[in-house]
Amino acid sequence: MSVVTSRELNHDVSAVKRAAARGPVVITDHGRPSHVLLTFADYERLTGSHTSLADAFVMADEIDVEPVRPDGSAREIDW
Repeated sequence: MSVVTSRELNHDVSAVKRAAARGPVVITDHGRPSHVLLTFADYERLTGSHTSLADAFVMADEIDVEPVRPDGSAREIDW
């Protein structure tokens, strides 16, 4: 696992992204680990979320929503 400082990250983002392609990169702030950069594929593997955009659209049809009708008690506005 690579370790870079916040300053190194700001100086050469491309190099840090390349390092993240090889494995997680720990980013330190004032000498302490503060963040971890990893590829999106690694993130999905860790979180177990493999939903594609197409899957999200299909799942939207499966959600049962009952819209609430306003009761008509809205107040009028004087212009």
